[in-house]
Amino acid sequence: MSTTTAIQEIAEATQESFTIKDLVDFSDRHYGDWRDEFHKNGCVVIKNVISPERAKYYCEKQIQWLNKFDLGFDKDDESTWTADHLPVSFKGGMYFAYGAPHENFAWEARSEPAVIEIFEKLWETKELICSFDGMNISLPRRKDLNWSPWPHCDQNPDRKGMQAVQGLLNFAPNGPKDGGLMLMKGSAKLFDEFFAQKREQYDHEDAPPPELKYMDLFLFHEKDLKWFEDRGCELIKVNMEPGDFVLWDSRTMHYACLPEGDQIRHVQYICMTPRRFATEKALELKKYCFENFMGTTHWPHCNIRPATEKPMRDGKVCPKYRTEPFEKPELNDTVLRLAGVKSY
Repeated sequence: MSTTTAIQEIAEATQESFTIKDLVDFSDRHYGDWRDEFHKNGCVVIKNVISPERAKYYCEKQIQWLNKFDLGFDKDDESTWTADHLPVSFKGGMYFAYGAPHENFAWEARSEPAVIEIFEKLWETKELICSFDGMNISLPRRKDLNWSPWPHCDQNPDRKGMQAVQGLLNFAPNGPKDGGLMLMKGSAKLFDEFFAQKREQYDHEDAPPPELKYMDLFLFHEKDLKWFEDRGCELIKVNMEPGDFVLWDSRTMHYACLPEGDQIRHVQYICMTPRRFATEKALELKKYCFENFMGTTHWPHCNIRPATEKPMRDGKVCPKYRTEPFEKPELNDTVLRLAGVKSY
């Protein structure tokens, strides 16, 4: 398999895992830990998953990554905090291109034992696979960005029940003015009720084209926020310390906001699901993506959609475009199993 057509065919073959119920039945469970809050609200913050020192290491690696593009970015010179001095990102700080999902430090974050343990406890299995997701490095007070909220969920309305759980590992202090994750607390439980009637997506300027390959994304209108709030949901800004981890059900309405204070936002997005959820076709596609340093959607086991789009700058492919990471991941057993390449 080497052509774009072959990639598209196998990607479409991974779209067949629609179900009408949770892939795991969590009803009538009581854990006595963070899982109770998660299943009640559809989200939870887990404190001190990695040490502050380890979080600082990841901050430094992300800044080093920006510097490697030789575009004149300087962490200590705010005049360089513009698109001209940075690789191309989405929504002002999300990096999915340039082989970023497969940088060694991204895989180090996914491989943190305490991070893996969170998903093992959540799904009640040690056999997990992960998405090849990006990172977020958001610089505060940027003058060159026009930003607007884009509340969305990352699960197609036809997928019922809890199908995937997203997460992010936070590396820097993240308070009220530091940008970050906005969550509609409690919205996951109202997912089926909301979509019981036909809903039209909001035509946001950042919305991807409406092809099948983007199937696990729904953009909400402003009036939809009120619908959830009228039913007891609360839109919250998630504040975190370095080393904290936040989980949210993919049915949860959420979006990221830009930092306004002094602190740069540093985040690695991480999502894991049981390997048994994936078809052989999906595992074949993950292997192809892994070996070719391609990113995927937030979903580990389906809707993998290889990230073949090239970063564009001024209407042309970015001159700094690259197809592999600066530092390739160490191919140890943990990485290969999470990638879906090696069996458990």
